[in-house]
Amino acid sequence: MDTTTGPLAGRTDPAARRAGRREWTALAVLMLPLLLVSMDVSVLYFAIPFISEDLAPSSTQQLWILDMYGFVLAGLLITMGALGDRIGRRRLVLAGAGVFGLASVAAAYADSPQLLIAVRALLGVGGAALMPSTLALIRNLFHDEKQRATAVTAWTGVMTAGISFGPVVSGALLERFWWGSVFLINLPAMLLLLILAPLLLPEVKHPSPGRFDWPSAVLSLAGLLPVIQGVKELARNGVELPPILMIMAGFGLLYVFIRRQSRLAHPLVDLELLRRRSYGGAVLANLFAVAATIGMAVFLTQYLQSVLGKSPFEAALWSLVPATGAFVGAPGGAALARRFDRGAVMVGGFGVSACGFGALAWVRTDSPLWFTLAACAVYTSGLVAAMALANELALGAAPPERAGSAAAVLESGQELGGALGMAVLGSVGAAVYRHGMADAPAAARETLGGAVASVHGDALDAAFTAFTRGLDCAALGAALLMAGAALLALTLLRARRGGGSARSGR
Repeated sequence: MDTTTGPLAGRTDPAARRAGRREWTALAVLMLPLLLVSMDVSVLYFAIPFISEDLAPSSTQQLWILDMYGFVLAGLLITMGALGDRIGRRRLVLAGAGVFGLASVAAAYADSPQLLIAVRALLGVGGAALMPSTLALIRNLFHDEKQRATAVTAWTGVMTAGISFGPVVSGALLERFWWGSVFLINLPAMLLLLILAPLLLPEVKHPSPGRFDWPSAVLSLAGLLPVIQGVKELARNGVELPPILMIMAGFGLLYVFIRRQSRLAHPLVDLELLRRRSYGGAVLANLFAVAATIGMAVFLTQYLQSVLGKSPFEAALWSLVPATGAFVGAPGGAALARRFDRGAVMVGGFGVSACGFGALAWVRTDSPLWFTLAACAVYTSGLVAAMALANELALGAAPPERAGSAAAVLESGQELGGALGMAVLGSVGAAVYRHGMADAPAAARETLGGAVASVHGDALDAAFTAFTRGLDCAALGAALLMAGAALLALTLLRARRGGGSARSGR
């Protein structure tokens, strides 16, 4: 069992297991930094032109400014989750908030590309400390399953909304302030967390965690980073030997990491937990879901801006409309799960999402905007409903003392899913686009951006048509991913007659 100290210590009797005002207030405090950590993935989309004008980074430096945060965040999640189980999750949240706040100030006033890249890496360290701990603490704050399901639903909705809100907040700030303002908005939330966390959050850690295995931490980072980087390189540049070798090397190191975990008395990742249907199935289903979402986001952003001619800020505002599906789907899925089997509701959620992606396959260059946004809202509602239940199922399957590690593996799977979605669906859409532009000039044949910059008239219309066909095919690919996620939920996460629910973990 776990060791709990602080305001919620000693609550072991059944009557005290239902969360009260203190626990819900603690959840609200955790949600604000979670929103900002997820926003930081996308908050620089509008700021990059201003950063380029001020700091004059090279094209390679510009890519690292954008990607460094996500790389470090993804690479350190497993390490930070295991570390929180050992030193205490509240302590790690406080450390993460301090690092994130200080790094935000340093990023806002960075005077060189090299410094901004380094500080973005430090932001990733702080974000990696915060994310698994916020989810793991829900496991300790909410012992009642219904209340925990509601809390995890809120966590999933906030994390999803943060990625959509990032560009909008960035665009609004940049209309009145300099580019550093997109980092300084993190400070109030981090200060609030530093003040209120000691008062509201319990200190939870494993009572006998054993020695922290630093070689495993190095192996997890060294394995995940080349896989994610290689997949992103494939998405950007197509099939090339260097990223393929990078991915193979990464998977080789991850294999060594897994072998090491199987031999340790106190591993960073509980392999037995991964073998449980309720946990391993939820991790895979979430990976599929995030792959479909992130893979399609690239196409939808370009469709709104280039094909429909919306400004970046207008496109960001319109992209908030589908996000409303999350605010309907998440609580709707939680309500249905209180009456029906969770796995069955997840099958339905992924099925609804597949229908939304399928509708996007009918989008044309002259399709009304409401049709595109409605299809996006449909797939978002079903997907977020299913993801929230998957998160809750996985968290409930983990022992409380291993909740940090369990949350970290779940989130690492989501990060890997996002990279795979960009690569697989991006490659499908790009191949269809290039086929449709076979007779066009080289610049127009490579990307839609190249076509907008180099051709006009009928040739540009042909580029819009080819890109939209690529979007349609990518949407069909996303629908297939959702069908795969539904199949996983059907076979692994539904309750078995006479054999207990998936929550039992077998």
